[in-house]
Amino acid sequence: MSMIPWRHIFAGALAAFFLLGGTLNIFASPEIRADYDRWGYPGWFPYLTGLLEWTAAALIAVPRTRLIGSILAACVMGAAAATVLLHGEFGHAVPPLVVLVLVAANGWLTGQRQTAAAS
Repeated sequence: MSMIPWRHIFAGALAAFFLLGGTLNIFASPEIRADYDRWGYPGWFPYLTGLLEWTAAALIAVPRTRLIGSILAACVMGAAAATVLLHGEFGHAVPPLVVLVLVAANGWLTGQRQTAAAS
């Protein structure tokens, strides 16, 4: 029986997170839509956010595209953190900042692995 490397499990968990997040944005509840309205985003913005999250999930799921997926995911989480921080919702900044750190770690691990494979 072969073991799945932990870095693939970690990346899979991140991909699942962004798949769920994208779904929650594309099929946004009235509460999520009210958040976007309160932050001043147009009505189509949850769809864009969801599509970016789904794209990040797909890219992170594939080892060959994992680094670019991590970069895209970091941009999405950085924008989410910036949005709530700029609106003074400091407590709401913690989850996207935690995910940003996890995505950065995933990107770093992926870059290290790609560098080692290229050597």
